[in-house]
Amino acid sequence: MTNTQEPQNINISSVATAVDAVASAAADLKLYDTASHAVSNFTPIKPGQVGMYVCGATVQSSPHIGHIRAAVAFDVVRRWFERLGYKVTFVRNVTDIDDKILDKAAAAGQQWWERAYIYEREFTEAYNTLGVEPPTYEPRATGHMIDMIDLIKQIIDNGHGYVVTDENGNPTGNVYFDVASWPHYGELTHQKQTAVADAASEVADAMGPSVDNTGNDKYNPVDPADMSEDKHDPRDFALWKAPKDSDPLDARWNTPFGTGRPGWHIECSAMSHRYLKDMFDIHGGGLDLRFPHHENEMAQTRAAGYDSAARWMHSAWVTAKGEKMSKSLGNGLSVPAVLAENSAWVVRYALGSVQYRSMLEWSDQTLTEAQSAYDRVSNFIERAGAAVGGQPSREEIVSVSADELPADFVAAMNDDINVSGASAAIFTAIRSGNTLLSKLADRVDSDVAKDEVRAVLVNVRAMLDTLGLDPLAEPWVSEGTAGGAAGAGADSAEHTALDRLVSEQLEERAEARKAKDFARADAIRDALGAVGIAIEDTPQGPTWTLK
Repeated sequence: MTNTQEPQNINISSVATAVDAVASAAADLKLYDTASHAVSNFTPIKPGQVGMYVCGATVQSSPHIGHIRAAVAFDVVRRWFERLGYKVTFVRNVTDIDDKILDKAAAAGQQWWERAYIYEREFTEAYNTLGVEPPTYEPRATGHMIDMIDLIKQIIDNGHGYVVTDENGNPTGNVYFDVASWPHYGELTHQKQTAVADAASEVADAMGPSVDNTGNDKYNPVDPADMSEDKHDPRDFALWKAPKDSDPLDARWNTPFGTGRPGWHIECSAMSHRYLKDMFDIHGGGLDLRFPHHENEMAQTRAAGYDSAARWMHSAWVTAKGEKMSKSLGNGLSVPAVLAENSAWVVRYALGSVQYRSMLEWSDQTLTEAQSAYDRVSNFIERAGAAVGGQPSREEIVSVSADELPADFVAAMNDDINVSGASAAIFTAIRSGNTLLSKLADRVDSDVAKDEVRAVLVNVRAMLDTLGLDPLAEPWVSEGTAGGAAGAGADSAEHTALDRLVSEQLEERAEARKAKDFARADAIRDALGAVGIAIEDTPQGPTWTLK
């Protein structure tokens, strides 16, 4: 039997370690709860700490942008908690054994664990490329078989599960949760019993699966084990499953209730309890997991005798022409395909451009708007850095508390992570900063004016960093995404070489203008523009950015 995987803390978050005390702004944070259907004040279970469990990937094949949208959405939630000064324990699991993994591995001539590991690495690469912070713990289902078996025993002992036996009374390996024995079943997703809080909820309820919307669910195909005639009630679901004849011998575990492998839902109950113990603050995941996965998970956790999450949060889908984007529906876009045509910063901005509960319609226009946002952001950061004599350090940006950020940004983030309002606050600050830059040369008190520009620059970068988008932070700097945003970190060999070449052209252009050879000066500008380099003349001299 597989030994229980011990926790390995791989958290490299910088924000949480830099902010020592919880900000005053934390008192105004309001978040939505799927179960209550209401936005309410967030109060942590443990003062100064937040425990989050977010369902991760079933690593059967390559990630698509729908998967990563959920990861980005909860990364922003986590980053805001960290900016507020909370110490965050963030758990994101990996489902590395599953019917789809077994079937696809067999079809491809692979070992099931080989396929799972290949695609787990692809997901990790996608997370890293798009600036998603590593989790505190990232447990695999196969590392927690003992935890799952123990949990199932408790559910059975408490009278809420039953073992299916054969004609001789021997356990078959099939164990089901007895829904009829648990009167609270349906409390998370029985939408007819709750009031709709806002438009986003109304759309989510109409499109997302729930107890009231059962049947042929194209987003959550029924587990074959849950179709068994051995169930006492059609609503009962598998806690443990007998192996199929085609299942490899190393995909079976021996238990007191027979040989087999875990049901889909039990793994998250086991791992959330192991790493976060009893009731924790937030359980997150994509909207399609609301039912049956999270409904079943909440029921079995509580039936085992443990508290479940205090608050459930679900991110909406990426849609294409109003339809959920997924590979099973034939309209999914792989992350590598999208990144082949767009920078990672632009893709992250696009994926996080609307509030997490709002559907995100994916189109060329979405990416065009994200690219325009990058151009405005990088242009201001570069100009401001040049004007004040250099960029603030990453340490300074990370240390900015939520209490020091612009009030409109804080209000938007505290309003159930309203990133649309937060982005508007960022661009309001950039407009203010550009106005200060344009007047800088006319100010007698130039040192005071520079301080004003620097203060705006720090705020802009700190706000961007809260959304995972500071162009001078990792991973954007190492991957060259920061483009022409000069300053700390923009020191790659490619950038340095390009800067020297462009600087020579700008010096030649300056000499031409000095000699009133404006035709020559314009020709240099046009030539640079033709190869994707935009020139802007400022009171401090010309600057360049990549278009």
